[in-house]
Amino acid sequence: MNEDPGDSTDPVVDAVVRASRALVGITLRALASVSDEVTLPQLRTLVVVSSQGPQTVSALADRLDVHASTMTRMCSRLVARGLVVRKPSAVDRREVVIELTEPGQGLVDEVMDKRHLEIDSIVRRMTNEDRDRVVSALQLFSLAADGPITGDDAMHLVPPLTQAG
Repeated sequence: MNEDPGDSTDPVVDAVVRASRALVGITLRALASVSDEVTLPQLRTLVVVSSQGPQTVSALADRLDVHASTMTRMCSRLVARGLVVRKPSAVDRREVVIELTEPGQGLVDEVMDKRHLEIDSIVRRMTNEDRDRVVSALQLFSLAADGPITGDDAMHLVPPLTQAG
């Protein structure tokens, strides 16, 4: 794709940032309607474990791009809330993996369902032509960002963890 150095990407960047804020807002509202005790970074951790299975704390820290000590504290909070458990690894008994509990999976499912319903409500207010344009634009954006869209890409709508969590 040839780019003219004089072309400004500012309107596109601004539109994507506004859409990103809207999606984060939808996720926050969905989370708040389910739990007032779980933070957005904690939800992101739960979503990763839900979509990718039990993981060591260090693997979670790597996936979420945080320090291992931050992830250890995060997991301790999630264990205290009964949303995850620590279990010996089936591969190496010296390692511990983080696994979702039934309430943890239920929380993830409920938040994702509520988020889906709100996005559906928003999309239904659009014309079919506008919906088609949104699909095309998001597919192009996704391809430019990191390759083809997959079913697990929903987790990327949640922002990265900060060092506090």
